[in-house]
Amino acid sequence: MGRWKTGLIMLLALAIGGVGAAGQVQARSEAYKENIYDPGLLKPRDSQLKVKVGEKAPEFSLPALSGGKVALSGFLGEKNVVLSFVPAAWTPVCSDQWPGYNLAKELFDERNTILLGITVDNLPTLFSWTNQMGKLWFPVLSDFYPHGAVADRYGVLRSDGTSERALFVIDKIGVIRYIVVHDINRRPHLEVLIRELDKLEK
Repeated sequence: MGRWKTGLIMLLALAIGGVGAAGQVQARSEAYKENIYDPGLLKPRDSQLKVKVGEKAPEFSLPALSGGKVALSGFLGEKNVVLSFVPAAWTPVCSDQWPGYNLAKELFDERNTILLGITVDNLPTLFSWTNQMGKLWFPVLSDFYPHGAVADRYGVLRSDGTSERALFVIDKIGVIRYIVVHDINRRPHLEVLIRELDKLEK
């Protein structure tokens, strides 16, 4: 990896990781901060995984904000997939995490990877929320009805009906290669995700 790409990952990691983050990511959330609901400090994790690394990823088909449905199987043989489950729209950490991934599009493209953003919110809520972020390059999917069914299938549905802040890396043959159920109060670190993607076949 070239020096400039390493520097780019570190810069993006700072922005997405949220440790003293500055610049565009914060500016995105700053623009609509008065509409953000702060639930306070939450229990870091409140679920039990139902899948393991090395297993076939459970299939799903969810309504997409862009229209129609997106199925996990639609990427088989074509792209690696990252599932980004976030707890809820209009909450502080989520409202920085996904705009941050916009800055990292090139890093996903270079690794032949599509990101799928999933929440338990309905489509009208997601429409309003993501409009405030600007145009996202990745599909945003609604796991609203049956409520949280996909999150539950993967084992990341919390007892309050929201989902965990979780990332699943799935390779081109549909096998789970990496899982992290992150502290719900903090953003996952980009550099860790990129390292895991670098282990996959492009």
